Amino acid sequence: MGACCTCQRGQNFKGKHHNHNHNHNHHNYYEENNGEQKEVEDDYQSIVGRGDLGANVRLCGFSKFVSMYSQQGKKGINQDAMTVWENFGGKKGMFFCGVFDGHGPSGHKVARYVRDFLPSKISSYNNEIKANSIRRDVEKDDDEADNPYFTAWKDKFLKSFKEMDEELEGDGSIESYCSGTTAVTLVKQGEHLIVGNLGDSRAIICTRDDKNELVSEQLTVDLKPNLPAEYERIRSCEGRVMAMEEEPSVYRVWMPDQDCPGLAMARAFGDFCLKDFGLISVPEVYYRKLTEKDEFIVLASDGLWDVLSNDEVIRIVATARKRSIAARLVVHHAVRAWKYKYPCAKVDDCAVVCLFLKRQRPLLTKSLSEVTELSLNYTELASSQNYTPNSKIDDGLDTLLNYQLKEEKDPNVVATGLNDVSGNDHNKSSSRHARYLSRRKSAMNF
Repeated sequence: MGACCTCQRGQNFKGKHHNHNHNHNHHNYYEENNGEQKEVEDDYQSIVGRGDLGANVRLCGFSKFVSMYSQQGKKGINQDAMTVWENFGGKKGMFFCGVFDGHGPSGHKVARYVRDFLPSKISSYNNEIKANSIRRDVEKDDDEADNPYFTAWKDKFLKSFKEMDEELEGDGSIESYCSGTTAVTLVKQGEHLIVGNLGDSRAIICTRDDKNELVSEQLTVDLKPNLPAEYERIRSCEGRVMAMEEEPSVYRVWMPDQDCPGLAMARAFGDFCLKDFGLISVPEVYYRKLTEKDEFIVLASDGLWDVLSNDEVIRIVATARKRSIAARLVVHHAVRAWKYKYPCAKVDDCAVVCLFLKRQRPLLTKSLSEVTELSLNYTELASSQNYTPNSKIDDGLDTLLNYQLKEEKDPNVVATGLNDVSGNDHNKSSSRHARYLSRRKSAMNF
């Protein structure tokens, strides 16, 4: 909950985005005409343009294999951004998906900047990877160490993220000294899935176990400052990791000699005030060979995972009557869960991308009452003008039938177990801070 405790969000965002002629917010676009903004109805196809090598770029909406939705919370402007590139790299059926959770005064600008430019970087490197020319001599496709396809992709992810952060730092039009964004991204090509994660957003996959029951598997690790490896790296760079008294379970990264910025993740794009003190922009990259048991993938910002478990999310997606509204239902459940679990807290922004892995087979449609029985006990299905019990399935994208969920015994991937990470014994490092201030003329005054 929360990203940067000492920085306030911008309260209003007007004008064109730097790379598009409209700003996405709540599935609407805003076009500027003589300085005035006019709301344009979303056509639910949401192809905003062509990416490199003819890829279709979406910022919201749905297609046969994708459902996307984002909703602003109660903390100010929506700082979440997301994108899906279909036919990524000019290859039919190849996907790039990304969710970016901004934080800090200009977090929304940083998130959209990375959203627009990071896929192009990865796509340009994709031309160097010839999947068809890489053949395995052993059947260990899930073994990352022995997989040359994964090794090649990991190298491209690492280079792309590094270049992205360098370009962000050098762009004086965006304040990124104490603003930044997380990123959870994936590339799917055939049976190959590559996931790159930076920060505390998350990706999960819905698959089937030996009993043909749906189970969730977490594809990424939430890179929080109190994870042992992250904590040790930050401490070794003189950064401090500690939780505030009013939020004892939320560990944050602080500068050595100042109680700022209080960043609630260990890796991010931007946030250059902390890059000398342990914060890095190096993603964790994972590989998975997809099988017929795998059903769909969900990427989302931490505003969702703060209130919904992995199992709850796949339950909502799997019981959505139509694929096209799956992401919207997940967000609506999250908003209701926020109000139930944290009635005194402000609801966070939420952004969700659902990527379905199979072409939809003709399925019978569950009734609304059947779906409601499977919904969470503290919430109910979100109402929608396009979603009624007897509505015609106009997109032919029904989701799963014979749905059963096998509950996880322990949904947590990493147990932190840190009790005291105050970091108060670090030496001061004012000279390093001064160097950063001179490097960034647009630095904030804390």
